[in-house]
Amino acid sequence: MERYNSGSKYKIFGIAVSIMNLTLQGWLLYSTWPHRIGAARQIIAIISAYLITDFINGLVHIYMDNNDRYDSPAGPLIANFHLHHKIPSYKKNNLLIVYFNESGSKVWLVGFLAAVALLPEVVAVDQTIMYILVYTGILSSIAEVSHYLCHSSTSPTAMFLARIGLLLSKRHHAGHHLQDNSNYAFLNGFTDPLLNLIAGRFYGGYKQNTDLHYSHYTVPDSESR
Repeated sequence: MERYNSGSKYKIFGIAVSIMNLTLQGWLLYSTWPHRIGAARQIIAIISAYLITDFINGLVHIYMDNNDRYDSPAGPLIANFHLHHKIPSYKKNNLLIVYFNESGSKVWLVGFLAAVALLPEVVAVDQTIMYILVYTGILSSIAEVSHYLCHSSTSPTAMFLARIGLLLSKRHHAGHHLQDNSNYAFLNGFTDPLLNLIAGRFYGGYKQNTDLHYSHYTVPDSESR
């Protein structure tokens, strides 16, 4: 964590990742939206993208929470990701700022969005599939906002959206912090039963592994996400 805080290059890198993600999201939505697919297929695309997003981001979360390669070039970014288990609270911010800032942690999303942008240039893609992919790319950033609201908001709107399953509920996500190796999804948590099976099969858990990285770490008063 000291390496992350000792210089500005990692924070600048995060800003660059955010800009790339938002630029690609905007371009994909702009280029896809003129292709109409009808209300029924739009509903199918949104529901499919919701489930895919919840699952994919949960898989990334499993990998990152159990990644202990602190000596690698990405080590400071990994350590910063793990900081959330030490200090779950977020700085209070406008949701658009949260969307931008938290998109900076999603390095993998840049590659995903770039691949989606290039896909129609390589093969013929059904427009419903294209919408699913574009929505998945956007919802992957919205998942970060959902996670933020889960930890930082008691607004009636956020609580209602969590209650009807559109966002992550506090009670459901509490299992991730109170238990071990469970409830990794953070869009709405619908795919956690499958993710929990995968996590249990391939990983031993983070509480006796990467969480120990912070056991003697003193958190500065100003430090939070």
